[in-house]
Amino acid sequence: MTDQENRTADRASALPAVADRATFQAELDKLRVREKAHTREGDAIAAARRRLPMVEVAADLELTGPDGPITLLEAFEGRGQLIAYYFMWHHGHPAAEQCEGCTWVTTQVEELSYLHSRDITYAVFCQGPYEASRRYRDFMGWDVPWYSAVPSQDVLLVGRHVGMMHLVCYLRDGDRIFETYWTTLRGVEAMDYSYALMDLTVYGRQELWEDSPSGWPRVQGTPADHVRLRSNGRPIPQWSRLEAGRSDNLTPRP
Repeated sequence: MTDQENRTADRASALPAVADRATFQAELDKLRVREKAHTREGDAIAAARRRLPMVEVAADLELTGPDGPITLLEAFEGRGQLIAYYFMWHHGHPAAEQCEGCTWVTTQVEELSYLHSRDITYAVFCQGPYEASRRYRDFMGWDVPWYSAVPSQDVLLVGRHVGMMHLVCYLRDGDRIFETYWTTLRGVEAMDYSYALMDLTVYGRQELWEDSPSGWPRVQGTPADHVRLRSNGRPIPQWSRLEAGRSDNLTPRP
């Protein structure tokens, strides 16, 4: 049997209890109380986030863009705020071996007009050379602003694990720049909608770490992170790009 057939068979034997509509709604109403409390706590955390102090960052730190070196200030594109996603990069590795987690979240950031309407620029700061990483962006079909952070990443990510995924928020005051917030690991799920939707379903994310009833289907995960973001040796969304005939060659042309 294929993996899909196995998962279908597993789900056929892993079903919630059946109830009438009134019982179902009563249980859902009890859960809704907790959901609303969760929403209010999220609002309170966001309010506290807006009251954090900030730290100044040199505005002239260098990035590499499509036309060569640019400054951090220029990456704001004239807006007052900047959200930068620091993309992990495995230097010298082919597309199939690039970060599945960074591929996952970056794939889901597409429509930027809502951010722009709040005076926010979004950009990827890749922790790898511009040309090779740009070719990965093109293979994936992303059109978000893309820069290499390599010239300044040790300063931009001071005190943090350079090479790890990070989501960092900046504020501009004239020609001065301040860092106002950063997060990493599961914090970057702020960019995601697939997992958020999976969390609403009866089987959830189907990952090994989740608290689910006995017998609920699980996808196979690696011992290190217990997630499945790869399929047949590649980050999952790469397969549709290959089927569309796109080249995943990351080697710059001479």
